[in-house]
Amino acid sequence: MRENLGAPPRSGWAKMVAELHVNDLDASLAFWRDICGFAVAFHRPAERFVYLEHAEGQQVMLCQRNGRFETGPMQAPLGQGAMFQVYLSDLESVLGRAAAHSWPIYLGPREIWRRTGEDSESGQREVFVQDPDGYLLMLAQSIGERPIR
Repeated sequence: MRENLGAPPRSGWAKMVAELHVNDLDASLAFWRDICGFAVAFHRPAERFVYLEHAEGQQVMLCQRNGRFETGPMQAPLGQGAMFQVYLSDLESVLGRAAAHSWPIYLGPREIWRRTGEDSESGQREVFVQDPDGYLLMLAQSIGERPIR
């Protein structure tokens, strides 16, 4: 019987998708699935690769490190100098799952407003976490826009 390898993302192919090279694919998959709420769109078991999508359309790829495409030394924490922003409609459910898994919070949660125009600012509730390899994620939920006071 042929293994079900999945299908392209239901929301279509994103125009830019990060592929994270990870030390332990199973541990990374558990984080992205069980805490962040992503699901496997498709996988290539022989390559230790998964393409993940969130029900809201966000996408990310995970690949077990194999030396290919590593342009320099890979030192923990991985992803130094990069932060991935993931906007969700329900940050509370992610915070609940993180707490249920005793997942450490790097920073937050906090509410913050940032200037996004000449006379307006956008607000969000955000929390920062690191995945099992140390990739830094900002998980955020919009709380609206307002004029600058």
